[in-house]
This record gives sequence, structure tokens and C-alpha cells, in this order.
Amino acid sequence: MSISYFWSKTFLSKNNFLWLLFICNLLGTVYGYIWYGGQMEYTLEHYSSWIVVFVPDSPTASLFFTVAVGCLLFPPRTTWGKNARYIIEALAVVTSVKYGIWASSIIFAGQYQGDILQWQDWMLVVSHSAMVVESLLYVRFFKFNSRILLGAAAWTLLNDFIDYTYGVYPWLPNVLGDNITEVQNFTIVLTIFSVVVTWITLKYTRVHKHVIK
Repeated sequence: MSISYFWSKTFLSKNNFLWLLFICNLLGTVYGYIWYGGQMEYTLEHYSSWIVVFVPDSPTASLFFTVAVGCLLFPPRTTWGKNARYIIEALAVVTSVKYGIWASSIIFAGQYQGDILQWQDWMLVVSHSAMVVESLLYVRFFKFNSRILLGAAAWTLLNDFIDYTYGVYPWLPNVLGDNITEVQNFTIVLTIFSVVVTWITLKYTRVHKHVIK
């Protein structure tokens, strides 16, 4: 058996593998919200309650992907359900690529400036790298189009605006406390990069075929 089988459409679309992927991402999502628990509580105490939606970036990206995999297992049949599915799929890919790269980059940027990495940091690097890989592997199974991708881009840029306007961006390593402007610029550029990568992957896997009728 060739190793390429393990990222083939045949293997990735197997129900038992989809269930494994769904469960792993669901557990990761729950863990992520617990990880952000302290910052979410702080936000609710010091800001308007609606802002808390924009605080847990990576867990929300993971949640989008979990729901997207759930839709592969149980495809929606109503028009409303299908439209919601397309939006979630686009958000799943864009945000998973973005925050997967962002988290690992921030961890290593902190290390570069003297932060000592713990085992939790390496666990986060592995899990966030997996977010990038799985989202790009599954673009071929998702049904959103370029128009919906633009909507996902707008939402993700709005998230950046809220994060750095209100100061509710993910808590950074202490050594990066004087690099907020650089982190902000990197985050916005990474959003654009993630949208472009998603669009290129979408076009490559579809061969310009219009999926949504």
C-alpha cells in the first residue's frame, strides 16, 4: 500500500476515519475553550458581553472544522442547512489555516525572545499544525465557493479588528508584550495569506468546477 493512500479521497472519506476526525477535533475544541476560560471570564467582566465571541480564536476555528466534518457525516437536506454548511466550511478552512500558523509562530517568536517552552507549547504546535493540514486536505470535500470565501474573509478580518481595537487578542508570551504592533500586522497579513491559500487550494482541487448550483 502506497503512503499516498492515507491522504487519498478514498481513505479520507471513510466513515470510521471521519468519525475519528470528528471526535478528535471535538475534544480539541472543548480543551481549547477551557484553555481560553480565564481570558473569556476577564473579557466578560471588563468589556461588553458581545466581544467575548471574538476571544477564543483557535477553539472557534476548530469548532467550525468539527461542524464541517459533521456535515460530511450527516449532510444537511434543507436549503437553510446547506447554506449554513457552506459558510461554516469556508470559515473552517480560512480560520484553521490562519490560527494554526499563528499559534505556532507566536510560540516560536516567544522562544526567540527568551521564553522557555514547556511541553504544553509543543503540544500546541503539533495540534495547531494539524489544523492547517487537515483543513487543506478536506477542501476537496467541501462545497463552498469563492463568493462565500469572501464572506469568511470579511468575518476573519472583523475578528482581527475587534481583537486589536479592544485589546482582546489572545494572551501573548510576556516577552512579546512590547511587540503588539508587529503581532497585529502579522495577524492581518496572515488572514490575507490564509484566504489566498484557501482560494488557490479550492481552485486546484475543483479544477474550476462550480460546485454550488
